[in-house]
Amino acid sequence: MDEPTSSTTPVSPSPPELPPEGAQILADLRAQIKRYVVMPSEEALTAVTLWIAATHLQRAWQHAPRLAIVAPEKRCGKSRLLDVVTETVRNPLITVNASPAAIFRSIDDEDPPSLLVDEADTLFSTVKAAEKNEEVRGLINAGHQRNRPTLRVTGPEHKPTAFPTFAMAALAGIGDLPDTVMDRSVVIRMRRRAAGERVAAFRTSRDTPALHALRDRLSAWLQPLYKRALEMEPPMPVEDRAADTWEPLVVIADLAGGEWPALARTACRVMTDYEAGQDEEGGLRTRLLVGIRRAFAAENDPAVLGTKRLLEALNADKEAPWAEYGANGLTPRGLQLLLQPYGISSANRRFPDGTQAKGFARNQFLDTWARYCPEPAPAARPAQPPAEPLPGTAA
Repeated sequence: MDEPTSSTTPVSPSPPELPPEGAQILADLRAQIKRYVVMPSEEALTAVTLWIAATHLQRAWQHAPRLAIVAPEKRCGKSRLLDVVTETVRNPLITVNASPAAIFRSIDDEDPPSLLVDEADTLFSTVKAAEKNEEVRGLINAGHQRNRPTLRVTGPEHKPTAFPTFAMAALAGIGDLPDTVMDRSVVIRMRRRAAGERVAAFRTSRDTPALHALRDRLSAWLQPLYKRALEMEPPMPVEDRAADTWEPLVVIADLAGGEWPALARTACRVMTDYEAGQDEEGGLRTRLLVGIRRAFAAENDPAVLGTKRLLEALNADKEAPWAEYGANGLTPRGLQLLLQPYGISSANRRFPDGTQAKGFARNQFLDTWARYCPEPAPAARPAQPPAEPLPGTAA
């Protein structure tokens, strides 16, 4: 008699695990941005995605990060990116040449707007424009942090009234914005599309419904998480103001889960490091400090260096901006003014050959160099393998 055969029921494979709701919404938003704009890097794409999402929880943040969308020249996609941002942020407030009074009267503490400024470079591109719009710059800077209201006299009784300034803001323009704005910003450095890079044309009537649907999904996901976000203090890969600026984006990533926490911290570290390098090369006073350090190094780091010799070394750098300070470049007076904020000034010094002249002691700069332009740590040298014993010698 044949043995009964045992039949086994085939087991169907488990369906793939779906990403968390928030992670999927962020992925869909990222795909929409990428559809219309060629971003300069994956980190920049991550940052913009998280910044847009963060506008939907502004009430939870202590700091309102700025999004600086800058480009070296026209036709780099900054206005197109701002179009996508406008249709997906919460409560957009678009301004072009708006007065400071109109802006701060539009800011509500309970539901802050997302302030959007195109052609922001026109506000600060010349000395005259910068002076005219100094109040706008002050408003943008103050609104980075809570509890920094602006006071105005209002009504027939001229009563002092506090107006809130706290609101997230995106500013697009050609060239860098003022240092104080850039320092409070997640900076997106756009570039012109290369041959072969293609994006979809953006048509308001056709494309905004899909972007608005994403905006509504972001709001439905994030609004119930307000109290949770309010209490979160995520570990950050950076410190100080950079941490303040990036924290809302990292909180959003941690709420989303999936790959986003790692993506957010990578973008934060990479982009912050890049901007720190930009500041070292482009910040005027920081560049001066670096130039002075190089001048001392070129002289084998003497204890004192004469002002005349220091200026010769600085003005000899053809790529430095000192030639703009006059027909002969940077002068002793100009050098004094630039170093004044650090509490450094020249004095009569005695030199090894017995002469006396105006100059600087190297130890005047040590603390300032360490704080504002520390030299990068030397790369670790690879360990050397042990030397092979010569033939005929004992090991």
